[in-house]
Amino acid sequence: MPRFARFGSVGWCRVTNSPITQGDLVLPCLDEAEALPWVLSRIPDGWRALVVDNGSADGSAALAERLGARVVREPRRGFGAACHAGLLAATAPLVAFCDCDGTLDPAELPRVAAPVAAGDADLVLARRRPTVRGAWPPHARVGNRVLARMLRRRTGVRLADLGPMRVARRGPLVDLGLTDRRNGYPLQMVVRAAEAGWRIGETEVAYGPRTGRSKVTGTWRGTWRAVSDMRTVLK
Repeated sequence: MPRFARFGSVGWCRVTNSPITQGDLVLPCLDEAEALPWVLSRIPDGWRALVVDNGSADGSAALAERLGARVVREPRRGFGAACHAGLLAATAPLVAFCDCDGTLDPAELPRVAAPVAAGDADLVLARRRPTVRGAWPPHARVGNRVLARMLRRRTGVRLADLGPMRVARRGPLVDLGLTDRRNGYPLQMVVRAAEAGWRIGETEVAYGPRTGRSKVTGTWRGTWRAVSDMRTVLK
């Protein structure tokens, strides 16, 4: 059974202006032009943005390039397809994943990554703390809670949230051989990491309302599709 660690929400050190790239931040992107300027402006020093365009029709890819991000194009639709394309394109020692809709602040990434960078954890997830009412709809919370319980029964790993922001080392992450290319990708990552004996922990980050139209958590249909994909991973 994997060892489990929980990390507090306090900061760990001051981020310095360093030319060395500590990590690549994978940002799966499907029509997120409204959110991109703010998201990319929040990338911390030492991290490089990899915007994975998954077939946007609103000019997201061109906008991301103008704003200085590296753009990876993944024509195969699916959240997992976009995440995995970003993982394979990454070259830095650490790889992080974050939604590109403005709900999460990339500026919090150094704190989430700190235990992995220090060698105290192999995978750290960020549990979401809603900052305003409605940021995390009840149906999405319920679905997340059910999956977390299923994950605990399957692997023994206790997580309060299967949050979309997470950090791991690139090499071991590639070696997990993740195959899901839909919404089950984030959960498959945790399951396979647990089966490999990884030290898995979580810390807290703020979670705000998304910018633009919601595709998953903001709708019953999107949430149900995501939960269904993830339940398939646990079978």
